[in-house]
Amino acid sequence: MNKLNSKKLINAWCLYDWANSAYNLVITSTIFPAYYEAVTRNPENGNTVRFLGRDFVNTALYNYALGFAFIVVSILSPILTSIADTRGNKKNFMRFFCTIGSIACATLYFFAPIETSQGTITLSSQSLHLGIICMVISCIGFWASLVFYNSYLPDLVPESQRDRVSARGFTWGYIGSVLLQIICFVIVFLPEMFGLTTPYEKNYMPARISFVLVAIWWFGFAQIPFRVLPSGNISTVRNKTNVFKAGFLELKKVWQQVKHLPVLKRFLYSFFWYSAGIQTVFLAATQFGAKELHLPTDKLIITIMIIQLVAIPGAIIISRLSEKFGNFKTLIGVVTIWVGLCAGGYFITTDVQFYILGAVVGLVMGGIQSLSRSTYANLMPETKDTASFFSFFDVTEKIALVLGMFSFAYVEELTGSMRNSVLALMVFFFFGLVFLIWTYRTHKKSHQ
Repeated sequence: MNKLNSKKLINAWCLYDWANSAYNLVITSTIFPAYYEAVTRNPENGNTVRFLGRDFVNTALYNYALGFAFIVVSILSPILTSIADTRGNKKNFMRFFCTIGSIACATLYFFAPIETSQGTITLSSQSLHLGIICMVISCIGFWASLVFYNSYLPDLVPESQRDRVSARGFTWGYIGSVLLQIICFVIVFLPEMFGLTTPYEKNYMPARISFVLVAIWWFGFAQIPFRVLPSGNISTVRNKTNVFKAGFLELKKVWQQVKHLPVLKRFLYSFFWYSAGIQTVFLAATQFGAKELHLPTDKLIITIMIIQLVAIPGAIIISRLSEKFGNFKTLIGVVTIWVGLCAGGYFITTDVQFYILGAVVGLVMGGIQSLSRSTYANLMPETKDTASFFSFFDVTEKIALVLGMFSFAYVEELTGSMRNSVLALMVFFFFGLVFLIWTYRTHKKSHQ
């Protein structure tokens, strides 16, 4: 591996965040969720859609599908990182998942309703299945590539610099994603400029064009880090076990080490719970605004843009707070804010309240993700198998996310309201806060 603190390598690493964060914003958070809700809306039938022979509430199906994607990522991650560690080619796997993810993202262009000769708009079963499948594949590509991306951090900078570089990666990602989002906004809000004049074209083509632009942005900018970043560390001991077993054996080996590191173990308990809440809030925010507050697409997009814009200074501010007060005290404060945000989300009724809540979410969203990643890197023992440790971290996050998404969807189907789903997420944050306080006390005792 190249020497630490190489400016060229650090910038290349951050540029992948610039490339792929457009997917997280446009596809995961803004245009695609709003588009999906619009094309699958069917009030006279209870907003139900039929998928694989079963009827689902449209937004519940969306959340179940995302949950399934994260299950796949959780299973694939240890297998692939095992192969990458033993062959020293984690960049190849990062490139592979980037490629399939961007192709699936571009294919979402064909997820569209059709206009009948009578002028009515209908979504065929084939189109729905295509949209869900491509969404799942693109999600797998995005998150699986991040397993290998995150594992580069300990190899590029020493422990003292990880908080800042991690925050820089998130910041570059936010800036890049906002730039592409602005381009997509121009198409969405001014379709006539691009020759989209009929009602059908105005309502459905801008979003579909945006999906293709995200794919091009993601795949295109990713080629720079793929040229610059090293292939990866080669494990000094090659495991002769079948690679499909070796990855899980690596996770077991990591867990055996974690069990003897009480601070790291308790931090992971905390991370599991609050991460389930964070990711679910981000993934479900647009659906919540559309269904519970009946906000139009433009107001939903404005809210997510507010989140993205304030997340840039938010990540920097939280990084500075961690330098002053320490990582654990800062995380405790931020998770406490998340508990309050869920309580507020249950009661909001207006678009202004939604904007304000979105601004606060943005301030703590990027910062807590960045600080969690760097805190984990700092608590890791000295090891050359960074991909295995970050695979363990990633599997923890994805299993938590599956729990969050499935809980959110199930509570909505059970009670008929997303507001109750938000209360369920507040419980996750509360558990995360309790474990985080426990972690801090353990850490404090160990340094006395």
